[in-house]
Amino acid sequence: MTESGSSVLRGIKALVAAIAGWFCIALPAGADTLNEVLSRGELIVGTGSANAPWHFKNEDDELVGFDIEIARILANGLFGDPDKVRFVTQAADARIPNLVTGKVDIVCQFMTVTAGRAQQVNFTRPYYREGVGLIVLEGAELGDYAALQAAGDEVRVGVLQNVYAEKTVHKALPEAKVDQYDSPNLVSQALNARRVDAAVMDASTIRYLAAQNPDRYAYAGKAWGPQSYSCAVRRGDADWLHYVDTALREAMLGVDFDAYADAFEKWFGIRPDEPEIGFPQEYK
Repeated sequence: MTESGSSVLRGIKALVAAIAGWFCIALPAGADTLNEVLSRGELIVGTGSANAPWHFKNEDDELVGFDIEIARILANGLFGDPDKVRFVTQAADARIPNLVTGKVDIVCQFMTVTAGRAQQVNFTRPYYREGVGLIVLEGAELGDYAALQAAGDEVRVGVLQNVYAEKTVHKALPEAKVDQYDSPNLVSQALNARRVDAAVMDASTIRYLAAQNPDRYAYAGKAWGPQSYSCAVRRGDADWLHYVDTALREAMLGVDFDAYADAFEKWFGIRPDEPEIGFPQEYK
């Protein structure tokens, strides 16, 4: 073989080795989470512990919330037992690292779906559509969205401080005065003290507060800024993603609807409508 031919052959071998190495990195080795979970006999779920109504500790130091209920629905589908789940509590910035490194099987932690995150993990079908809304005091003179809107620039609204705060409020109430606060607790305190007529919070938080304190808080009837909450799994594990998607779909639309509806009603104070019988409504 000539020197040039040998050089070409070495180049081809190097390219093949590089491609093989790339595939070893890009694709999880032996990714089969579904069978691993079934063999282990429990589901390991990454979640939080301090964000009601999603995941928080109750008075008995038990982890509760809507994300916890979602995880138990998945465990029940796997084992016929909603308690066969081990929770790993983690900060929000650990959600993707703990998943990618295999510390958890799945993350259920009010995780907003974004195109950027979808490059790092596979998102399941959404199990909740979040947004922001207006909360008012029960019995307030400006007690609903129509009254707040009609009051124009006489309305004062409290919101968590951020660069988009005024823009967010003005999407719903273009003329309102905006007071920004450093923490959600300070926003609530301003509303309770009637320093503001309404407050902007996550719609889920408003529903939770109104359900837990119906004599104090009310939903003003306006929500906007949609974002999807989904669980997340590692990339490259199609069978596991398919299982979770199937379990969530049937919880929201099929045989396990009561479990999902009970949890939704418990944490948000309203019960979803039962799926229509006949043509599958998800295709309408």
